[in-house]
Amino acid sequence: MTGSTLFTDAMALTPVGDGVYHGVLNEHWTIGPKVHGGAMLALCANAARTEFGDADSAVEPIAVSGSFLWAPDPGLMQVVTTVRKRGRRISLIDVELNQGERTALRAAITLGVPEHHVPPLLSVNPVIPLMTPEPPPGLEPIGPGHQMADIVHLAHGCDIRPSLTTFAPRSDGGPPLIEYWVRPRGVAPDALFALLCGDVSAPVTYGVNRYGWAPTVQLTAYLRALPADGWLRVMCTTTQIGQDWFDEDHVVVDCEGRIIVQTRQLALVPVG
Repeated sequence: MTGSTLFTDAMALTPVGDGVYHGVLNEHWTIGPKVHGGAMLALCANAARTEFGDADSAVEPIAVSGSFLWAPDPGLMQVVTTVRKRGRRISLIDVELNQGERTALRAAITLGVPEHHVPPLLSVNPVIPLMTPEPPPGLEPIGPGHQMADIVHLAHGCDIRPSLTTFAPRSDGGPPLIEYWVRPRGVAPDALFALLCGDVSAPVTYGVNRYGWAPTVQLTAYLRALPADGWLRVMCTTTQIGQDWFDEDHVVVDCEGRIIVQTRQLALVPVG
């Protein structure tokens, strides 16, 4: 492999005018041969934030709703932004991520200021009772020799530690629950990396012995707050796995115990 593994480099965009940006779908931020959906969503969010154009403001992509049309390969790409509204508190920007003549992802980005660093009025945080702020001792990172290393190439750019004991069907018959600890290499986690973590888990269909490619059709992410510098804890659950379709929810919590990102996606069940 060649090229930078830094997440910040993978998010780099070059403006070419009229709301259009050029960039590269980085080979290190892939699952198998295909570009990771969360990385593409983060790129769209970055394009919207850049097109908003106020570097001194606290505005971030607080809601990102993406429809995945096609799974592109690593390589050159183009992002096209269309400003729908510039408001005092809320702005809306549509984004298309294209490769060649094909659109891979269409996203609607809501821009605003995320939660300030103050206690919430109410929080039902499912992660705190189950996951410690740092990975348990001995929890192996994805890397050479790890059973997921040949698929999860994200590990070139981030330290990602899945709790493999949560992948298999549960002995008590309960619903799937998958746990990860994740942080980028060489930089602190930011809003864009937190959004990527909202799609970091293997499919929850592992919990019903359905393995393989589970293409995401639609994913909506909420950026609730900016992450502190440290590990991000990611919990992945589901409400229903059908014969054809399943939903998958992520909750991303930082080392201080704050909910940073929430996502829900609709995806296709792998063929059994």
